[in-house]
Amino acid sequence: MYQRVRATYHGGAFIPREPFYIRDNSEVELIVQGPLALPPEMTDPAERARLLKVVTERMQHNPIPGGAPRLTRDELHERR
Repeated sequence: MYQRVRATYHGGAFIPREPFYIRDNSEVELIVQGPLALPPEMTDPAERARLLKVVTERMQHNPIPGGAPRLTRDELHERR
């Protein structure tokens, strides 16, 4: 049986976002699609503001060229 379930990982467990009915103790296989690198947790507001400024400046200095190819919705959401 194949069924797609969206879930959030929290406190060591995957929590379904919608009701999901399956027998207790059923074995499942999970394929995790998400960020390959976890961003560092930043609690210092000054450091967060500094990093946002650096990222914004880099984006402004490296704009997307006007002749860059346009990606379709399918290309933007390509699954690997």
